[in-house]
Formats: sequence, structure tokens, C-alpha cells
Amino acid sequence: MTALHDLPAHELLAAYRQRTLSPVEVTQAVLAHIERWEPHIQATYLLRPEAALAQARASEARWHKGEPLGLLDGVPSTIKENISTEGDPTPLGTAAVDLAPAAADAPPAARMREAGAVIVAKTTMPDYGMLSSGLSTFHPLSRNPWDVSKGPGGSSAGGGAAAAAGYGPLHIGTDIGGSLRLPASWCGIFSLKPSLGRIPIDPPYTGRAAGPMTRTVADAALMMQVLSQPDARDSMSLPAQDIAWSQFDQGTERLRGLRIGLLLDAGCGLPVEPEVKAAIEHAARLMEAAGATIVPMLPFMTQAMLDGMDHFWRMRSHTDLQALPAARREKVLPYIRTWADSAAGMSGTEVFNASHQFHLTRVAAVKACSAFDYVISPVAPNVAFQAELPSPTNDPLRPLEHIGFTVPFNMSEQPAASVNCGYTDAGLPVGLQIAGARFDDLGVLQVARAFELIRDPQKPWPQPPVA
Repeated sequence: MTALHDLPAHELLAAYRQRTLSPVEVTQAVLAHIERWEPHIQATYLLRPEAALAQARASEARWHKGEPLGLLDGVPSTIKENISTEGDPTPLGTAAVDLAPAAADAPPAARMREAGAVIVAKTTMPDYGMLSSGLSTFHPLSRNPWDVSKGPGGSSAGGGAAAAAGYGPLHIGTDIGGSLRLPASWCGIFSLKPSLGRIPIDPPYTGRAAGPMTRTVADAALMMQVLSQPDARDSMSLPAQDIAWSQFDQGTERLRGLRIGLLLDAGCGLPVEPEVKAAIEHAARLMEAAGATIVPMLPFMTQAMLDGMDHFWRMRSHTDLQALPAARREKVLPYIRTWADSAAGMSGTEVFNASHQFHLTRVAAVKACSAFDYVISPVAPNVAFQAELPSPTNDPLRPLEHIGFTVPFNMSEQPAASVNCGYTDAGLPVGLQIAGARFDDLGVLQVARAFELIRDPQKPWPQPPVA
């Protein structure tokens, strides 16, 4: 029998309707499971069991009346800590931030509450979300449930770890260069970085998206029904659109006749590890056997594009850090300070040229993908790395060498998902990225669901170490 903390959201909701489970007993089971896991992976912030149980009791009362609040009523969930929740401080992963209570729920948090979700906890992130790791000056070091010596990825570090560990079925993260898909890949879960503006977020920023982090495509599709409602606080929010999210499962027939590009070389950054390449090639063969036409792609990114975006972000962070009082600036992770301060001598021309690489990346990604229905690739060239390291290179002057496959789809505004496609000999997950045309979020979910149906059997989810 599946443990309560492992049940997907759609099964929980069916059980609530049938009165065979209650939100209270499910929340209690999730909290007990978190208690077993949390000393080992440190995925949560503001874990408040009594507050979660109060939400669960209110949900249980609504279900008893046959009046659920919304699509997610009573389902245990977590929210990345940079998504503001009313009354709670938003530390952004760093000890340098003033811990003032947020005035209101940010749009993703508001939609989850309106739908009745039980917010069990917030989840951790690195300083300012500028690392693909769980290293933070504010939070304890977050770790990967598959191997606690490894990191979960980032910047949605706690969300990836929480989903893999079974902290309930629904989790929300954010992504500006891969921060949903990287932890999804390295933690063996599913995540969708939607088209820019599909899920409103506050504050909005070029390339920044919120998205679901789940164990299944089904649960992500359920979350999209809730999270994709427009919100005026996001100046890039897309207009209301009636998308048939519930039609995410079109079976393996969805692959038949598709022309799918296979990108195995990002054109920049770290080389793809052999085990990662083998897993992606195996996924491509499975899709081909299901009726898709797989066409090898040439890289469209360049090192200049990646370096330009990196240098622009350095200057942005340098400017932000210089605005802090010296005592607070000193609290920022030294790796981040070294990275940001390296931009101090950049000229206006250099900053402009760096910023222009965002546009060049966008144009190149759209052009390269236009010949295909979907594009598949590794999410990252590597698998999960040592938890204590801020980045795979451990070099603040080469910090983004692992995001060459993910960042172009932030800049092109295209939806892109990570779905587990295999494991290394050491048992670490490998993520397959599936990218679609701008606004084709549902299509990406459908292709990801079709791949779920044809992929090799999945390993059991990791269990907490025995004390």
C-alpha cells in the first residue's frame, strides 16, 4: 500500500471526495515523514506543523460539508521562500536581508491558498537565488535525498529535495536560468518552467518564471489549472486563456508524427558527461520507437552568449550589493560577493554588450527550435555534485557553465520541462529537458506525459536514513 506522504495530489483529492482519507490524517503523515527526513536534507523554512494542521482541519470541515474551497483543497504543499507569503519574512536565502514581514501573498502563493492547499512549509534557496546549489548564509545546507553527500541543485533547492523526499505532492519553485529544471533533474522529479507570464509572479523580471515541482506530470497539470490565473501585479502576465490542462494525458500516441530536435551539445559551458549523454540518447530512441522523428541539432548557443548574460547578472548583483550597508554586504556568501564584485570595472559599453546577449540568445533559440515541434536535450551536462560546493566548477568566475541547455528557454520565453529519464551507475537521476514553442505549455506537458509512459521503470523514491 502506498504511504500517505507518497500519494499524488489527484489520488488524495479522489480519496477526500470519497471520505476514505481526510486532509488531517494526510497532513499528519506528511509532517511525520518530514520529521524523519529533515535533519538529513534541510529542505524547509518556516516549517510550522500546528499552522499546517489548522489548515488541514479547516479543509476537513469543508470536505465534510461537501464544499471544497478549490481544486487543491487539503493537499499538502510547499512554496519556495522567495515567493512572498503574507506576514512572513522573505530572506532570499541570505543573511544580508532585513527580515521584514511580507505585506501580501505573491500571486503563486495567493492562488494556492485560494485553491485550499495546505501550506506545510516554505522551502530553501541559496543567497539571492544566484546558485544552482543549496548553499546559503541564511538556511542550513540543503542536501539531495538520493545521496545526502550531493546537493539538490538550485536555486529551488528545497523544493527539489522536498518533492523527491515526499514532503507532500505539490511544490512551487522559480526559474531564471534553470532554477526549476536543474533541481528537478538532479532530484529525479518533474518540473515545468512555463512560458513567461503564464504563471504570474511578483516581482516580475526578464526570464523569471514560477512553476510546479512534482513527482508526476499529472500533479503539475493540476497545479497549472490553479497557478495560471492572471494577476495584475505581474506586468508580463499573459491574458486569461482557457487551456485544457486536464487533457495533459494523450497517451503515447501524442508522440506519433512529431518532429523532435535532439540537442546534445549546448555550444557552451561544461561538456556533457557520458552517462548523461547516454540517458538522453536512450530517451530519444524510446520516443523514436513510439513514432516520433528524431533529428540531431547543431548547437545554437555560444560561449559569448553565456558569458554576456553572466556578466550582466554580475553587474546587476554588484549594484544591488553596493547599495547595502557594509555590515550587511559582508554577510553575503563570499562566492557571490567575489562573482558580483568582478563586474566593478566594467564600462558602460561592456555592460551594454553583455545585456545584448540576452536578445541574441532569444533570437537564436527561437530560430533553432522553429524547425521542430519540440526539442529534447539534457537539462544539465552533469548530475548532482557535492553539496558543499556553490556550483559544479566551484569557480566564481566560471559559475554558470552548467546552464547552457536551460537558460536559452528563459530568454526565448518558451516552456521547458524536466522529466527523469534514467540514472547513473551510482544511482543519481538524469533529467530530460523537453522544450516547446512559446505558449505551448500544454503540449510540453503532453509530450512529457507520453514519455512517462514509455520510459524505463523508475527506482523507488529514496527513504530517510535509519537513525
